[in-house]
Amino acid sequence: MSRAFDTAYEFIKSNILTGTYLPSQKLIESELSDVIHVSRNTIKKALLKLEQENLVLLENNKGAVVKALTLEEVINYLEIREALEGIITKTAVVNITDEQLLQLEDTLDQMKKHLDAKEFVQYSACNKSFHNIIYEASTNAPAVQMAQVIKVQLQRLSSKTLALPERPHSSFQEHSDIFQAFKDKDSEKAQQLIHQHVSNVKETIIQHYALFT
Repeated sequence: MSRAFDTAYEFIKSNILTGTYLPSQKLIESELSDVIHVSRNTIKKALLKLEQENLVLLENNKGAVVKALTLEEVINYLEIREALEGIITKTAVVNITDEQLLQLEDTLDQMKKHLDAKEFVQYSACNKSFHNIIYEASTNAPAVQMAQVIKVQLQRLSSKTLALPERPHSSFQEHSDIFQAFKDKDSEKAQQLIHQHVSNVKETIIQHYALFT
């Protein structure tokens, strides 16, 4: 693909995932072309790829809109992710290196600093890095790939949970406990904790879904 395509694709995708483009919002090709400074044909190709990733809905004679997820879809995605994370963690605990454990610990330290400073965007980025280190330690590549696809779908919602007063501190404690289980090489405990972590995210989204849509 061309650089223009990559630019258009990343621009639109980023605005969807950060919530700049809201669920059900119409994406007008001519406006996107002017803003991104690429051709309308390039915009069409970018929207087609985003449709394949379930982030955009294309309708005949109606154009493109940002895909809105129903609560049922969100719950289904999170239940699948919960199962996948357990599978990933099972192999990651066994195979994680000392260097990766240090990376987890350093990332956790950074998460605490951002939490104390109420820097939730930076906290969210470190949260993503924390899980990516675990993914890198896992030997189950298909499970990792599927989990990452689901996380992209839900990023619009999961990042908003950190705006809730009670969630950031709970999130940090969950990650701290997961790290300790990895450090102790306790596979069963790590799987239990990662299941609970994803379940807590699910329950938070269910309780506050109306605020996120």
